Amino acid sequence: MSALVNAIVMLGMLVVVPAGLRLTERRELDRIRRLWPLFAVPGAVALWLPRSTAAAALACCYALGAVLLALHAPRRAVRGRDLDPAGIALLTALVTPAVAAVALVAERSGHELFGFDLGILALTVPHFHFAGFAAALIAGLVCRVSDGPAGRFAALSVPLGTLLVLVGYFIGDWAELAGALVLTVGMWTVGLLTWRLGRAGGRDRTTRLLLLASAAVLVATMLLALSWALGEATGLPHPTLTWMAATHGLGNALGFALCSLLAWRRIRTEEPDRTAGPDRTGGRTA
Repeated sequence: MSALVNAIVMLGMLVVVPAGLRLTERRELDRIRRLWPLFAVPGAVALWLPRSTAAAALACCYALGAVLLALHAPRRAVRGRDLDPAGIALLTALVTPAVAAVALVAERSGHELFGFDLGILALTVPHFHFAGFAAALIAGLVCRVSDGPAGRFAALSVPLGTLLVLVGYFIGDWAELAGALVLTVGMWTVGLLTWRLGRAGGRDRTTRLLLLASAAVLVATMLLALSWALGEATGLPHPTLTWMAATHGLGNALGFALCSLLAWRRIRTEEPDRTAGPDRTGGRTA
């Protein structure tokens, strides 16, 4: 499981985060996106080293980049920007890699942070790259082009569900189950809207297939997440963490996050005027 989780985390660090930042089309994020490899490469190397001071130091390099990224969120909020549902989803995406980075530093140093064992900390890292950063970012993108009740619900429920899952880590299994339920409903709404985008006319075949694949994968992966959280809370039989990494984790990383980012990159290339954010268009929203 360790090698699989490390590969998934590397995908998040080296591909998903910089690709997602490019899709935001926010000029103020351009510098951190260009510098991101300087932080992400040491973090990726740290994954494969034995737990040690050296591994923790490399993980701290990644944490520095994640914190610099997270600091953009309060700056934008204080200026009154990104306070609509899609914007809140974006702010959530900017913050979640920092949560993953803190867990990474603790795990690589062999320190059981807040009483969580090293195995849980290791799984927290991919969770907040994909269920955190990627999910919130894509929910915001979907909301921009599906500006109705469903789009706004998705853009708000995914950040809320992610926050509740994080709080559930500290409160207990039932609180984590509540977070998983909110996150599942939010992600299924993202999947439904993504499916509709994929079925809409005017898109090339590759973009449609990427959108439809990402939507279909969410049905299965979020069912697995819900079944695991339910089992943890009630004691009912549920998948093991190894099985979850090989199914839920891998499915969300490749089937949902990567396919979605590739699809949205193609959409931005095909329809720049319809999907551009306000920072690129001088005040016009999508």
